[in-house]
Amino acid sequence: MKIRYLLRRARHALRGAPKDAGMTTAEYAVGTLAACALAAVLLTVVSSDSVRDLIARVITTALSGSL
Repeated sequence: MKIRYLLRRARHALRGAPKDAGMTTAEYAVGTLAACALAAVLLTVVSSDSVRDLIARVITTALSGSL
């Protein structure tokens, strides 16, 4: 009986405690939420007229070959 208890504790020590099982999912959720928020901010910035004109000028200059 005591050997089973010690083996179970050793397995939990090697794998990590079961109370940490949901932590990875929570970290992924927070990371996904942060990525979506960053994408929304970048979309707002890139959609503005001044940035759109700047990007168009850069592409036009690059394609025309004149620096």
